Amino acid sequence: MKIVIKLILFTALILTYSCKKQESVAYYNGGTQPALIGISNSGSSVINLSATDSAKQALSLNWTNPNYKSNYGVNTLGVNYLLEIDTAGSGFSNPKRAQITVSNDTSFVFSENLINGYLANQMGLDTSFEHNVEIRITATLSTTGTGAGTAVYSNVLAYTAKPFYPPPAVNPPSTGTLYLVGGPDIMNGSSWDNSNPFKSGYEFTKVSATFYTLTVALSGGDNTSGDNQFLFLPLAGDWGHKYACKKTTDQLESGGSFGYDFSSNFPGPSTGGTYKIDVDFQLGTYTIVKQ
Repeated sequence: MKIVIKLILFTALILTYSCKKQESVAYYNGGTQPALIGISNSGSSVINLSATDSAKQALSLNWTNPNYKSNYGVNTLGVNYLLEIDTAGSGFSNPKRAQITVSNDTSFVFSENLINGYLANQMGLDTSFEHNVEIRITATLSTTGTGAGTAVYSNVLAYTAKPFYPPPAVNPPSTGTLYLVGGPDIMNGSSWDNSNPFKSGYEFTKVSATFYTLTVALSGGDNTSGDNQFLFLPLAGDWGHKYACKKTTDQLESGGSFGYDFSSNFPGPSTGGTYKIDVDFQLGTYTIVKQ
């Protein structure tokens, strides 16, 4: 009899613990649409942008917490926000739209320079005229997964803005010319010869004020030595200034960032062939692609 009673009590304890454990599970019961408001530097639906005032505040955004609910009540923690800017009518589906992650905050302030960078650089909007843009907030609840199924969207704010052409990341050559110079294994036998007669076939084509390109045959080889490395010169025959990288061993064969009068050579390709070299001063990057 004692054994039977003990078994009944043990079973009751297990059932009680199981019920308590099940009650600790939180069930998502939805959230409300964040109310988004914005104040521009014009006090209207126009965002004024100017290179001379780039450090000034352009737009201040504030929104309400979506008040996510579960069976335990309202959750005010673990909410992530995605601030999106897109051209009007795109429905926030443009792959170039600006997407800014704002974690556990309900406000964001743009300087003129910051929002201009998103509009002109990331979204690629023409700087010669005004554009209609839309802004919204997407809230998601932080979970052990991706937060999928918890997204709620704010109202959409509409603005007009005319972005200004941002200054280039690297100043382009004042000479309006750009030349390739390098070691013998990359330049088909001419070792770091920067003289004018040598430059036939090694002068870049100026596509725009900030973009140069050159298609050229390169020998290739061991790019850990100066024999298969190169530089960009703004003036043929002059070693006074150069465009280079910060550290050769950190640079990829396919390209990377560069700067004015940086200290290290660019690494050349490990295999010979015809290559297209694009130099983008606006972004401060170059690419080298085998043709």
